[in-house]
Amino acid sequence: MKKIGILYGQERSFPLGFIERINSKNISGIKAEAVKIDKVIQGDASEYAVIIDRISQDVPFYRAYLKNAALCGTAVINNPFWWSADEKFFNNCLSTKVNIPVPKTVILPSKELPDDTANESFSNLAYPLDWGGIFNYVGFPAYMKPFAGGGWKNVYRLTDVDDFFEKYNETGQLVMLLQEEIIFEEYYRCYCIGGKHVRIMSYEPRNPHHLRYSANFNPSEEKLNLMTDIVLRINQYLGYDFNTVELAWRDGKPYAIDFCNPAPDADLKSVGPENFEWVVETAANYAIEKAQMQVYAMDNLTWGEYIKRSSNKQPLE
Repeated sequence: MKKIGILYGQERSFPLGFIERINSKNISGIKAEAVKIDKVIQGDASEYAVIIDRISQDVPFYRAYLKNAALCGTAVINNPFWWSADEKFFNNCLSTKVNIPVPKTVILPSKELPDDTANESFSNLAYPLDWGGIFNYVGFPAYMKPFAGGGWKNVYRLTDVDDFFEKYNETGQLVMLLQEEIIFEEYYRCYCIGGKHVRIMSYEPRNPHHLRYSANFNPSEEKLNLMTDIVLRINQYLGYDFNTVELAWRDGKPYAIDFCNPAPDADLKSVGPENFEWVVETAANYAIEKAQMQVYAMDNLTWGEYIKRSSNKQPLE
């Protein structure tokens, strides 16, 4: 028997729907359940062939558990080693090298010194920073947000230089991104599962949270094809098996705005019945596929096209 586990926190509709969907298929040798952890011993294999991770970004204990499980042969979705190392600024940097349009973005040091550091810890940092060059490059209006994290936490819309410094003073020890605002005509949130299955959803981030999927943009087939290609390329380069990409269209060009969402919102009340049905069914089928392919004590992770090309010294196109 190969077990498929799902590791989750407060959410209920997607995890329970995912478990029920897999078990309802009655596939011989496959069973789904909520992950149960009663001890974690170094080098001991997990009982799960596949684990869908929905919460370890907030629980370091779970992240350590998943790394150990992956080392012993569990196919963890998403790869806990890459997820631990990843952050939004690198993703933007990578996009500039693989011809995916992104907003002009810079990274900023934390306003306050991190714990256990002193002024001398930043001897290589210029004081003051080249604020003029930074503001000329990004422009205003702009957004400031943490370089790691999600859920629209600590996100600021800035109108000018004074507004920037007022809000920057509130960010404490957070390392922030300052990013060009893309004033868009259309906006889409796109699921990508398994690096091959894409669901493009109209999305309006300016609406209240519960109404963001109520947008009714009608993309042409050409736009759909272009967005699908961008979403697939992003996820294949980053190596995510479960992720969402947000694309904003401005002047006929789709800009990748937010594409590091490895535990994306999949709640029935948020995404709506049709999107929920797609993500439950697609995630269930992909997890079953991974379980059937999984080999114990082998590396069953997805590392991404970028890693493969780097190890083979193949140039990026």
